[in-house]
Amino acid sequence: QVQLVESGGGLVQAGGSLRLSCQASGTNLMINAMGWHRRAPGKQRELVASIRSGGTTNYADSVKGRFTISRDSAKNTVYLQMNSLKPEDTAVYYCAVDLSFVGRSWGQGTRVTVSS
Repeated sequence: QVQLVESGGGLVQAGGSLRLSCQASGTNLMINAMGWHRRAPGKQRELVASIRSGGTTNYADSVKGRFTISRDSAKNTVYLQMNSLKPEDTAVYYCAVDLSFVGRSWGQGTRVTVSS
């Protein structure tokens, strides 16, 4: 059983920054990858960024150069630093954790709203 607690969403003006955090808790967690997905109004959920246990990162083209994903393995926490935010970044952001023998677990989502 794993629990994911997200924080850091909110309202920001275009050009501003936000930092999302997601901490995973549970027993004997074997985390393979952590990441962030988002669902914008009227759109399907999409991958924003992910980071594997070895440190390999992957970003959606739309956020490259603006967002940075990082991880504190000791705290089982993943961060998403979002800079130069645009109105089109407005979405509910979901943390996702891929665990050995368990599969993928999702956070409850945190809303990010970017005003123009």
